[in-house]
Amino acid sequence: MILVTGASGQLGDALARLLAAENIACTAVSRPEFDFEKPGTIAACFNRVQPSLVINAAAYTAVDKAESDQKAARAGNHTGPLALAELCMSTDVPFIHVSTDYVFDGTKGAPYVETDATNPTGVYGATKRDGENAILATNAKAVILRTAWVYAAHGKNFARTMLTAGRKAPVLRVVADQHGAPTAAVDLAKAILGIIARIEETGWKPEYRGIFHAAAAGETTWHGFATAIFEEAEKLGYKPPEVQPISTADWPTPARRPTDSRLSSAKIAEIFGIYMPHWRESLPAVVAALLAEDNAG
Repeated sequence: MILVTGASGQLGDALARLLAAENIACTAVSRPEFDFEKPGTIAACFNRVQPSLVINAAAYTAVDKAESDQKAARAGNHTGPLALAELCMSTDVPFIHVSTDYVFDGTKGAPYVETDATNPTGVYGATKRDGENAILATNAKAVILRTAWVYAAHGKNFARTMLTAGRKAPVLRVVADQHGAPTAAVDLAKAILGIIARIEETGWKPEYRGIFHAAAAGETTWHGFATAIFEEAEKLGYKPPEVQPISTADWPTPARRPTDSRLSSAKIAEIFGIYMPHWRESLPAVVAALLAEDNAG
């Protein structure tokens, strides 16, 4: 039985759907049943399910709010995942944990590899980095996946925000000097299923333990992502707004974002045989699903 946490989120939802489609036994949990801010729920869920593998898709992801809500961010990204990792370690269960590109400051000027030094620019990134380090300090069979700019047809994300805003305003201003790779939740979920399949095929190997980058191939900016979203939407009858490029300085936020958080996913290809698709590949299907939801509503 696979335990998936964060079932109400983008990745958790995608994982639950894929596992069901593959007829893989799965229990997906979310708040209030499973809540990193309530440690008792972590052990209660784990002991009830008695999983053979755990995928932690639960996290505190409100990047700006984390600056003022540091206690909750710490629980969601550091101490909570650590408690789950320790349960996995005590039962010798593999633990797949999802982290973020925001552990980097974005100043490298080239795609980050797993061995690059971390230097988060805000509380969210710092708590995710501390979570990574704490998990690795245990002896858990831990696979940590750093991903980036996740979006889906489910939950809150940039694609949904853009389509909603575009219906209300003829002109949108979007940051054009932050670089990364939009990663569809379904593509990340498929990568995780690929990791699980490899572990089942070969048994656990020492090289499976550690940090891996799993972000879409290619790169763009938030402005480029917005433009691509509206290009796909226009094909389906949506009237797109004008999308104007602006600088980060023109759009101040409580948390400073990394300017260039591109990730190299070469290691996950080498160790697990997983190749992340280009960021444009899954975009049409997600946009279509978001628009269909809006039209139905």
